Amino acid sequence: MSKEIQYGLGGLVVGVLITVFVASTAVNSGNNGMMRMMGMNTDRMIEEVDEHGMMGMGSSMDEMMNSLEGKSGDSFDEAFISAMIIHHEGAIDMAEEAKKSAKHQEIKDLADDIIEAQTSEINQMKDWQESWGY
Repeated sequence: MSKEIQYGLGGLVVGVLITVFVASTAVNSGNNGMMRMMGMNTDRMIEEVDEHGMMGMGSSMDEMMNSLEGKSGDSFDEAFISAMIIHHEGAIDMAEEAKKSAKHQEIKDLADDIIEAQTSEINQMKDWQESWGY
């Protein structure tokens, strides 16, 4: 497997973990504004918090997937890009926190890679939004 694919897969896994962490922290701190910004239904999600105060891992992804349901063509593309920008911004926020708080240099290095890759992808998606009139 190429190094690029390994970084991509690693970034995806870390992005999901970061999103779960940020969303769980938002639930635990009552930060409903942040969750709504990420496109999450706070009323339904709070019901899904387990006995340890942790949100179910699939909740935020379920919300994002639900936002795409029944859409196709331009309306799908617009919703997908919008959700992915929010998702990537959350991953960048978490990676910034990892750079400050992680113990292991490997995590800090991965955080740098995530920030670089996801910033580039956000810029690409914003260019598409502008180009396509979204």
